[in-house]
Amino acid sequence: MRIRWYGHAAFKLTTAQGAVIVIDPYESGGFGGAIGYGPITDRADIVLVTHDHADHNHTASIEGDYREVREAGVHDFPGIRIKALPTFHDAAQGQERGKNLVFVIEADGLSIVHVGDLGHPLDADALGRIGKPDVLLLPVGGYFTIDAQTATKVMKALGPAITIPMHFKTEKVEFPIAGAEDFIKGKERVKKVDGPEIEVTREGLPKEPEIILLRHAK
Repeated sequence: MRIRWYGHAAFKLTTAQGAVIVIDPYESGGFGGAIGYGPITDRADIVLVTHDHADHNHTASIEGDYREVREAGVHDFPGIRIKALPTFHDAAQGQERGKNLVFVIEADGLSIVHVGDLGHPLDADALGRIGKPDVLLLPVGGYFTIDAQTATKVMKALGPAITIPMHFKTEKVEFPIAGAEDFIKGKERVKKVDGPEIEVTREGLPKEPEIILLRHAK
């Protein structure tokens, strides 16, 4: 499976069979220009939306006759199973910023977990429903999501083989969020990739957990 980070919380997953899953596409130029990442115009077969905010739900520019998933439940596609689990965008049961979905994507013998704009630690029930990811796509910037400290706790609780930070400050986003440095500081086995994409196979998963910091594509 190829995993490509557009920027912010937006990813493109391409399975070994060529199916394309786009997750949380942002509106380029949204929020008065605060989202400076370039437009996402790729073709997709499946588009996943964790919550209905413009930096996560802009499906209009995506090409193809895709299926959209933005409701909790189990969604089956050829060779792909997607579990959408309800959580919250804040630490107040959704009273501040509403609801959020965690997506567990099972394909190519892998479990890829995208936690969206998770705003709180995960309790034992949520951890059990998510299971152990092979790859965890994790917000680390704080303010609108969990911060570096809580993200570290979530990562340790889930125990993924690979963690890819997302939803953090870059030169392309003007939100008052932190960069990835606070999250990776002091951690072992951090790899900085000079590009937006990695390829992951079950056989190639690292024996020791790794954090992989990608460079945004857009």
